[in-house]
Amino acid sequence: MVRCPECAAEIDVDEDEVEEGEILNCPECEVEIEVVQTHPVRLNVISEEEEDEEAEELEDKEVLDEEEEEIE
Repeated sequence: MVRCPECAAEIDVDEDEVEEGEILNCPECEVEIEVVQTHPVRLNVISEEEEDEEAEELEDKEVLDEEEEEIE
């Protein structure tokens, strides 16, 4: 049993059945949580800000790839 870092609800997580980097959802507050450690299980909330940054980085990379193709 671990607690949601957002709302402190108990989440039934078996450390032998999860992997680092796995994304879970809290059954109470429905926030996305990443497994950052498995022995013992540690969870971090995935913030919308992090998701936005990752999306922006991907978009920037796609724009750069397109510009490189145009140059060639």
